[in-house]
Parts: sequence; C-alpha cells; structure tokens
Amino acid sequence: MSELEQAVGGVSLAARVAGAPSVPIEVPAADEEWDEGIPNGFARVYYADGPPGVRRPVVIADGFNLGRSDLDWLYQGLDGAFPLITTLRRRGRTVILLGFDERTASISANAQAAIAVIQRTISSQTGSDLLAVGGFSMGGLITRYALARMEHEGIPHRTDVYFSYDTPHRGGYIPIGVQAFAHFIPGPANDFAIQMNSPAAKEMLWRHYDSNDGAIRQHPDRDEFLEQLQAVGWWPTIPRKIGVANGAGDGTAGPVEPGEFALTVDGLLFPGTNFRIQAAGDNVTVAELVRTLPPDRKIITTDGFPEIDGAPGGTLDTYRLIADALKKNGGIVNLLKSTVCFVPTVSAVAIRDLDDQESLYAKVNALDPGDSELDEFLCSSTTTAHTAVTEELCTWILDRLPD
Repeated sequence: MSELEQAVGGVSLAARVAGAPSVPIEVPAADEEWDEGIPNGFARVYYADGPPGVRRPVVIADGFNLGRSDLDWLYQGLDGAFPLITTLRRRGRTVILLGFDERTASISANAQAAIAVIQRTISSQTGSDLLAVGGFSMGGLITRYALARMEHEGIPHRTDVYFSYDTPHRGGYIPIGVQAFAHFIPGPANDFAIQMNSPAAKEMLWRHYDSNDGAIRQHPDRDEFLEQLQAVGWWPTIPRKIGVANGAGDGTAGPVEPGEFALTVDGLLFPGTNFRIQAAGDNVTVAELVRTLPPDRKIITTDGFPEIDGAPGGTLDTYRLIADALKKNGGIVNLLKSTVCFVPTVSAVAIRDLDDQESLYAKVNALDPGDSELDEFLCSSTTTAHTAVTEELCTWILDRLPD
C-alpha cells in the first residue's frame, strides 16, 4: 500500500470526544486506577477536593472512535475550553472516567464495562451519596443501556441522574459517499474501513453503507441493538434523565446547499473523485469515486434521504479530515465544504426521528418538551462541534446533578 493509501486509510471520522485544547493541559495522576475486574474496559478515579475517597461520584463514559480509549486525551478535552472536571472536583464530586478496550465494540459489550464500573463505584464509596452516570456521544448510549439493563436484571445502580452529551439517541450520521469511500481505498483492510464497518458504527448510524453489496439501509445490527434496548425497558426509569445537544434548537440549516460539491479530488490515486452535499429525493448522486490502482469507478446514489448534511446538530469536520489526509501526501484537493451534521439535534434530545425533512429540521425549542424521551434537555444556543465542551451546556448539567 502506498503512503497516500495509508494516510487516507488512517482517517478517523469520529473526532475524539471533546477534542484536546489548543494549549495542552497537564493531566494529574489518578487517585485510583481500576483495571482489574472491568470487562472490556477500565477507569480512572479523581477524588473531589478535600478528604480522600469516593464521594458524590460522577461517572463519565468515553465515546465512539477506533481503538482503546485514551483517558489522558479525554481528561484534557473535558477540562479544556470549559474546565468540567476541575469544576466537578471543586464542587466536592469524585470524577470517574470510563474507558473501553475497543471503542468500536458493540454497545452491549462496552455496557459490561459500564455496569462493572458503576458497581465498583458503589462498593468504593465512603458514604451513601447517589451517583450521576452518563457519557459523551456514544458513551451516553452505552450508559443508557447499562443502567436500563441493571434495572431489568434487578441490579442496584444507585443512580439519581443519567446525563447524555450530544448522544445519538435516534441515530448518528456519516455521509454515504464518505462511508463508501472508506471501502474504495485500495489495499488490505484499512482503519477507516474498519471503523465504518465496526459493530458500534453499524449500531449507531441512521443509515449504513454495506461494503459487500452496496446496500444503503438501517443495518441489521442496529435493528438488533434497538431490540435489545427495548427488551431492557428502552430507558432506565429510576434516574432523572437529562441531555444536551451541541446543535441549536431553532431548526436553522447549516451553511451548505443540497447537491453542491463538498470536496473534489485530483492527483495520481483518486483523480476525478468528488463528494456532494446530500439532497432530498431519489437517485441522488452523493459521490463519484475514481481510482487508478487498481482502476475502478463508482457512482454512489441515495434514495429517500432528507437534506441531512445541513440539518441542525452537532457537527463534524468530515470532509476536512479526508482532504487533510489526501493533501498531506500529495493529493490535490479542493475543499469547498468541510463540516456537516453528525448528531442531529432531534436525535441528541430524543424528540424526533431522522427519516423526513420536517422532523429533522423541527424547531425543537418550540416543541412541547414532553415530546422528548428525556425528562429535561437543553439545545446549544448556537450550533457547535459534536461533543464541544461549552460553558453553556456544562453549567446546565452541573446544576442538575444530585445533591
């Protein structure tokens, strides 16, 4: 495989939860590290300011990406633009960061780690304070399923508040042309393709591109996960359920036009390749993929999609990530639109599905809050990047944690 192929194949399209700050933050040594007895995962414990011990615990789960969780990175991201971890500790709360051995494993597999960490937290407490449990992005789905399963199986979780931060409760979205491109890169299986074909991606994505037959659908693995979630009650019922969205709640579309080019590519390996912003309708061209070695060309089309690239929601620099990987190793790119929706607002606050234009672009702030499956939610006042840690969203959550 050429260096260019390796570079493109190494793209990761789920930006690390809460990207690290521009100025690196020194990560303190954990007060406890829980590696043993945590199936499929591990955790770090940071005591609250004051006497040592696990007091007023807050469990925060990592999200979707390829490979093992990097808890140094997670700490920096969560304590960057707004010092969430520092604020929690100053307010007398112990922070437990939950990581996973493989972040693309199935939600049910990584929920085993969440259950074990919740139980370990309870057994390690110095008092009888109730827990707050949740996560960023897919971490919110993992902890949602874990708490619901514990209730279904009669396992005490002592959780008073469940929180989710830009979690794809009704599904996440990666452009179909981009998913197809992951499998169009020549050579053996690459990290990009592995990520797009992972159990977590199949369970999370609203629509998935099948690399075997080109089918575009809700993947059967997602069907199965939703059945598993339904079997344990859909949501936990004991804790108060709160959530925030990085997307705005005013129904305003993003700065993209359906059908316009987002990225065009030239150079030796992918000359003539291009990607377009998703438009509504049938037989809509979203990408033209061209490859010289071995020669191949594919036209990727969709049927029945809404204009989801520009939907209100937490955003991801999807096309910039691809363009940077190509450009770094000599590809010629014309990046016209770098950012598209990743977790629609209506998904993050569990109030509408993504299947049609009206629902996807709903003015959430004007809807009856009781329509949401969450007990309370907040949409960002302006559209921000997926899992961006903002003062507005964090202080809202902080004010709703158990006493």
